[in-house]
Amino acid sequence: MELCLDVGEPRGTAGVPILGAIKGEGLSDTICIVVRYSGGIKLGAGGLIRAYGGTGRLVLRTAPTEIHIPKSTIRLSTRAANSGAIYSLAAKYGGVTSGEIYNDWGELEVSITCDEVNGDRLKQGIVDHATRGGVMFIQDKSPKSINER
Repeated sequence: MELCLDVGEPRGTAGVPILGAIKGEGLSDTICIVVRYSGGIKLGAGGLIRAYGGTGRLVLRTAPTEIHIPKSTIRLSTRAANSGAIYSLAAKYGGVTSGEIYNDWGELEVSITCDEVNGDRLKQGIVDHATRGGVMFIQDKSPKSINER
């Protein structure tokens, strides 16, 4: 979803050039606010477009950026004998394991967090290869975002 506003300026002279600067810098999920204090100089439509777009671009080039990669976490229970295959598959898909519990019945309960794009492939690999169907997914946790700089 995109939104740009020209609050107090002629239509298309503020928001659109700033949005163009955001796209031109290859950014998404970005907020850029430019405030112009009028000093009596009449810029005209072309001048406003250059002023807002240029200022937006300058700010965006110098502002710190963060990359947010959506993550998902799955929790599963399987026989402890499958643990090596589970950990190997988690590593293959860039997963991080946590909350390991081994119970008295020889079962492993573990959470794996990985990039959301790999979540379904990881889950399918666990079912098809690591456990050959001998797995119970306890709870899929809500996707979250991990900041990577």
